[in-house]
Amino acid sequence: MIQLLKEFGHNDQSVRVAISRMMKLGWVNSEKKGKKSYYYLTPRGVSRIEEAASRIFKLDPHDWDGKWRMLMYTIPEEKRHIRDELRKELLWSGFGSSSNGCWISPNNLEKEVQLLIEKYDISSYVDFFVSEHKGPQTNQSLVDRSWPLKEIEGKYEQFISTYSKKYIISKSTVQSGQMTDAQCFVERTNLVHEYRKFLFTDPGLPKELLPTMWNGNHATLLFGQYYKLLAEPASRFFEDVFRKDNDLSHKDESYDAVDHPMIVK
Repeated sequence: MIQLLKEFGHNDQSVRVAISRMMKLGWVNSEKKGKKSYYYLTPRGVSRIEEAASRIFKLDPHDWDGKWRMLMYTIPEEKRHIRDELRKELLWSGFGSSSNGCWISPNNLEKEVQLLIEKYDISSYVDFFVSEHKGPQTNQSLVDRSWPLKEIEGKYEQFISTYSKKYIISKSTVQSGQMTDAQCFVERTNLVHEYRKFLFTDPGLPKELLPTMWNGNHATLLFGQYYKLLAEPASRFFEDVFRKDNDLSHKDESYDAVDHPMIVK
């Protein structure tokens, strides 16, 4: 970890502090064998990584089943800290809100909602519905009241402007052999880091509820092309560092998204 993160300008101490914080938050755990400590994701960490990956590498908006998921809650003031954390989690999962205590999503998030209810032990304070919107206003009006789509589209436009230029330069330097594997690793990591920020703003609406010309589609296509360009040399650098103290023979097909069906598509 220290060797990998040195490529980003981080020193030993900052890496140890970051790992320590992740352990306190319950994302990572460690196991000591002899003089070495091995770190691994907790079930909570795995769940969050898998949820994030499925959204990051989803290149096309999905079809809508016409149903709305609605979560209503009344959490008492003495549990305000839980209410604040729940709001952050709901935003992360793609829920939107047009009124206090009522959150909606057109996406199939039953599993995520159940995990949140269990995590915060709030079953006595919430109600969850899967229903149809019968008006009198349109579904699009409901979307406009619940999510700032114009603001999100503006952020996608900035991403496209910045990374379309980077992609052209990187494509030339990678193909000419002027970009090292370590540089590809850093660039790919930074690319994913910037793109993942949309998980906090873009709810991942189905295509039926998106504008006809949606910048998110163009940004996603650019991300997929850029990621695929960097994936092989970036993974090669990671493996060169990783194999010194670990066995790569146990990796499975989901280890890297370079051949992920959604990226290849």
